[in-house]
Amino acid sequence: MNIYCIGRNYAKHATELGNAIPEEPILFSKPTHALVETKGQSIGLPWELGEIHHEIEIVLRIDREVKAGDRLSDVVSQMALGVDLTLRDVQSKLKEKGHPWLRAKGFRNSAIITPFWSFGGEEECEKTDFHLIKNGETVQHGNSKDMMFNFQAIMEECVQCFGLGEGDLIFTGTPEGVGPVTSGDHCRLLWGAEEKGQFTVA
Repeated sequence: MNIYCIGRNYAKHATELGNAIPEEPILFSKPTHALVETKGQSIGLPWELGEIHHEIEIVLRIDREVKAGDRLSDVVSQMALGVDLTLRDVQSKLKEKGHPWLRAKGFRNSAIITPFWSFGGEEECEKTDFHLIKNGETVQHGNSKDMMFNFQAIMEECVQCFGLGEGDLIFTGTPEGVGPVTSGDHCRLLWGAEEKGQFTVA
C-alpha cells in the first residue's frame, strides 16, 4: 500500500500559507507507518518537534492496478475523510533549504483516516461539504468542487508518476482553515451532517 498526497489543491489554502497557485498537482507521499484509523481513541503526536497543523481531506482508495486510460469510476469504489498532519515548523525549515517535506509530513500517526464508505463519484461528492470540528468549533470546511485538480486528474497524475495499485490511498488536498492542534483537542470529521470519525490528540 502506498499513500500519496496532493499539496495546495485548494486555491484559498495555498493563499493562506503564502504559497503560489500551482500549475500542476504537487505530489508527495507518506510512509505506511503514518496511517492510523479513527476509533474515538487518543492519538499521540511528537510535540517536541514543534507546532502541528491539521489538514482535513477527502481520501480515495484504489481498488486495483490502474492503467492509462482508466476512469475514476472503474478503479475507486470507496472513500474516507482524512487528516494530513503537518509539522509546520519543520516544514518551514525544510522549504527554506529546498529539502523534501518527508520529515514534516511522514511522521507516525500523521495520516489519520475514518472508516471507508461507498464512493458515489465526483459529481455526488460535490453535493456534500466536509468539516473538521475541533473542541466543538468548525475550523475547516470544504467541498471538492473547489479543488483546482479534480479526482480524475489527480489519479492520472499519480499513475503517470508512480503507478497505482490495489489498496493505495490518495489524500486529495485540504481547504483553507488549517491551524494548530494541541494535546487534549477533540476532533470530529463530518461528511455533511454525518460524523465519520473522531479522535483526541494526545
